[in-house]
Amino acid sequence: MKDELITGVTTIAGASIGSITVATVPLAVTTTLPAAGIAGWLGFTTTATTVVAAPITLPVGGVIAAGALLTYGGYKVYKYVKGKEG
Repeated sequence: MKDELITGVTTIAGASIGSITVATVPLAVTTTLPAAGIAGWLGFTTTATTVVAAPITLPVGGVIAAGALLTYGGYKVYKYVKGKEG
C-alpha cells in the first residue's frame, strides 16, 4: 500500500492542476527615474518607491500531496500507538 500511495502522491504533485493564492503581502518596489524639470534635462535622477501587493501562491497538487502524506503519517503513528497499548 505504501508504494501505491507514494506513487499516487508524486503523480498528483507533478500534475499541473493550477494554483491557489494563500496570502497577499505588501512589497516595496524602488525605481530610478529622471528628475523633474531642468535637473532631469541635465541628467540628474531621483528614486520613487511604490508599494504593490504580491500574492503568495501554492500549486494545488502540492497542497494535496502534503495533506496526503501528513494523513498517511498520522495513520502510521496511530497504528504504532495502538500496537503499543495492552
